Order: sequence, then structure tokens, then C-alpha cells
Amino acid sequence: MNEKNIFIVRTGEVALKGMNKPFFEKKLVERIRDNLAEINDAAETAGYGNIEIQRHEGLIFIRSPRELDSGQLIRSVTRVFGVASISPAIEAESNLDKIGEAAVGFMMKLIEEQGVKTFKVFAKRADKTFPIQSPEIARIIGAKVLIGCKVLKVDVHDPDVRLHVDLRRDKTFIYDEKISGMGGLPLGTNGKGMVLFSGGIDSPVASWMMAKRGMMIEAVHYHSYPYTSKRALEKVKSLAGIIASYCGMVRLHVINLLPVQEQIVTNCPESEMTILTRRFMMRIAEKLAKKHKCMMLITGEDLGQVASQTAESIVVTDASVDMPVLRPLIGMDKVDIMDKAKEIGTYETSIEPYEDCCTVFLPKHPVTKPRLSRIEQSESALDLERLVEEAAASEEIFDIKPNG
Repeated sequence: MNEKNIFIVRTGEVALKGMNKPFFEKKLVERIRDNLAEINDAAETAGYGNIEIQRHEGLIFIRSPRELDSGQLIRSVTRVFGVASISPAIEAESNLDKIGEAAVGFMMKLIEEQGVKTFKVFAKRADKTFPIQSPEIARIIGAKVLIGCKVLKVDVHDPDVRLHVDLRRDKTFIYDEKISGMGGLPLGTNGKGMVLFSGGIDSPVASWMMAKRGMMIEAVHYHSYPYTSKRALEKVKSLAGIIASYCGMVRLHVINLLPVQEQIVTNCPESEMTILTRRFMMRIAEKLAKKHKCMMLITGEDLGQVASQTAESIVVTDASVDMPVLRPLIGMDKVDIMDKAKEIGTYETSIEPYEDCCTVFLPKHPVTKPRLSRIEQSESALDLERLVEEAAASEEIFDIKPNG
């Protein structure tokens, strides 16, 4: 049987879930397994064996064939929502002599590969029946490392290596780094939402933030072809693919909004074009959300950013639907949103200069403080139900897989 590399995965917020903790942990294991499926298939095809994933005492342990690229595995795992950190580790029997031998071997490798000169031991005694407490374990293992690695010195303030010894009932795990994950909650633990997904900066970030809270994501995108180009749609698909790299897959619903916009232009005041269009977008999104069993709508709106995002406009927009509307970016500065877009990898695609439907028939002086009664009066000139039905019937569905 081939030897395995060992990785310790920590769950962060999941650990606080009390009686529901097993449900969240099982979901997290499921998501990790999904993210590693392609790597695992390649390993089995090459005859290396498979990747093993197990829950144990509040942690998740991954064991992978030695031949696999550990860096690729770590990158895949750290993109799973719910993972707080991951550590490549080695294991030893839970007695001090065996732990000491393993720790010396571990440090000798770091000396050879990285030229480290100082260290400090951090011990954790998860097995409370073990007769020696954590500070004494750290002292004993530190002494064994000093004897076995003559070039090393202890530095309690700023060591080159923070050597962690996690002593458990059956095994002890030794590691030196904690690689941060995305945190949050595992996908599928907080229902499903429908995101109004443009080709801009904000809505992909809003999608990512809700997915991080455990919500499954579907997306609706509006186009006004031929006023908007096919390349603009490809840009949106590319953005959805980046979000899918965190979510596994994003189902993208594409709607032709042009007939609605033409009716608004013909029958309603120009200054109300933006808010009226936005209300139609919400109605259509709600219809699709109900059809596809989504619990709520999600938008990338940021309070005060544009005319359709003033407090008055948001109140009037929400009055067009019965479904709850979540706005995870509502209180963020634009610079903060841009920084988050750069962090998750959507920014460069978002700023590509392709038009979207919101720029079609854009009024010179849009109303910024609409009154609901006035907007409803303007809508009385339109066949709302027919326009929403026809727009929803134009739906095209694309299952977007992860980019890269």
C-alpha cells in the first residue's frame, strides 16, 4: 500500500454550530470531496490510489498519494467555503519517544530544504487522559529536537519555525504551518438564492459573499441584443465561471430584456426609465427564482452608488416583488468592493469594456428619489404581466463550470 501525505483541515465557524455541527461537517467533507474529484480521478487513473477524507474529533483529515501535487490539493481545498485552514502534517504514535523521533525528522527536512536555524514548540494535548500536560510536552519535544538537530536554537519570540505537536488518543500530528482558507460556511447549508448578475464589478462579489455564507447560487443575466453584443454575454459567462471555481457550478439564466425596455421608452417618462427597468428585472428574477426553487433574490447594489441605488429607489424597487432581497454590499465603499473583486479574481474580467443592458436607453436625468405612487401610475400604461411572462419565456440556461 502506497504511503500517503497527510493534511489537517480546520473548520473555523463550523466548530461553533453546537448540536448541528455534524450536519455542517458532513456538508464540508462533501464539498471538499467535490473539489478534489478531478485530482482524485487523475490519481486513480495513474494507479496511485485514491484520496481519503475523514472527520475525526472536530477536524478533517485528508490522506493523498505521495505522487500527487500537494500544492494543487492545498489550493483546491482552500477554495472550499467552510475551510478555515489546512496544514500539511506528519503523524507519529502518541508516545513521547516516537513523537520526538518524528519531530527531529521533520525539522531535519526543514533544515535541509529551507536552512532554518530557530524554532519553538507549541503542544496541544487533545487527549486529556495523557499523563503529561501541554507545556511539559512542548519542553520535552523541544529538548529532543535540540539534541537531534545540533544546528538549531530555540527562539521563543520570533522563531523560523513554529513546530506544532497535536497529541491525540490514537495518533499525534506534527506540522509547522497553517495555510488560510476562505472560511465561511459550506455550500448547501443556507438554501439557494437567485443573483441579478451583470457584467460589472459588484454582482460577482455579491454572489461570492452569499456563497461564502453557505448559499447555493443561481444567476440571472439580462441582455438587450443587438444593442448589447454577444461578446458581452461571453464576458458574463467568464465571470460566472470564476464564481463557479468556488461553487462547483453556476446555473446562468439569460433573459432578453429589449422588448420590455422598448415598451417603457414608448409609454413612460424618460426620467423613470432606470427605476422602471429595475422593477421589471426584479419581477422577472422573482418569477425565475420561484420556478427554480430559490428562496430569495440577491443584488450587488451599494447604497448611493448610482441613481437606482438611492434609499428611495431601493424602497420602490423592492415594492415590485414579494420575495426577500439580500444586498450583501449595501454598506461597502466602492474601493472595498473593488479590492474584494481583485482578491477573488473577478476584477480584471469585470472591467472589460463591454456594454450591458443598463446602459441601453439610459436617461440624461434619471429620477433619484422616486415615489412609489408615481412609478405605479407610469406602469399602468404597460401590460406588466404579459411583459414579464414573455421575458421569462425567453430564458436560456447555461450550466457554467469552473474557469481553469
